Amino acid sequence: MRHTISLLVENKFGVLSRVAGLFSGRGYNIESISVGETLDSKISQMTIVTSGDDQIIEQITKQLNKLIDVIKVTDMLELDHVEREMILLKIAPQANRKLEAIEIANIFRGKVVDSSEKTLTIEITGTEDKLTAFVNMMKPMGIKELVRTGKVAITRVGTKK
Repeated sequence: MRHTISLLVENKFGVLSRVAGLFSGRGYNIESISVGETLDSKISQMTIVTSGDDQIIEQITKQLNKLIDVIKVTDMLELDHVEREMILLKIAPQANRKLEAIEIANIFRGKVVDSSEKTLTIEITGTEDKLTAFVNMMKPMGIKELVRTGKVAITRVGTKK
């Protein structure tokens, strides 16, 4: 089962390396990872997506909690939360399909962030399912390049699943 694990860590040199090393050293895969500063520049928020049964996830969270620079570990699966990803997708549609591509982007609440004679670059944020559906709709348009962020997640106030 996939889990989204949120970490508050000290914003120091080598923290990301130690967290990634913990996963690789035990043979656990990181499906995506996203890191950024919080309101406090001394603390960063890390969001890691990984897979495993309850025993593996429990082992991962215990090991993460043992790392000196880790302040807090939260398995988002247990909490009511909101999660999002972003993609930038560059397509090269035929001239007669360019407007159709823009309309599809609008339906998915995406926006064109760059345009040239031959290409469109579209930014879209949302859930994993939404992004996958969008990519599938764009495949016939001629996807030239795609970059995708890792998931970011935040809990809803005072609610558990």
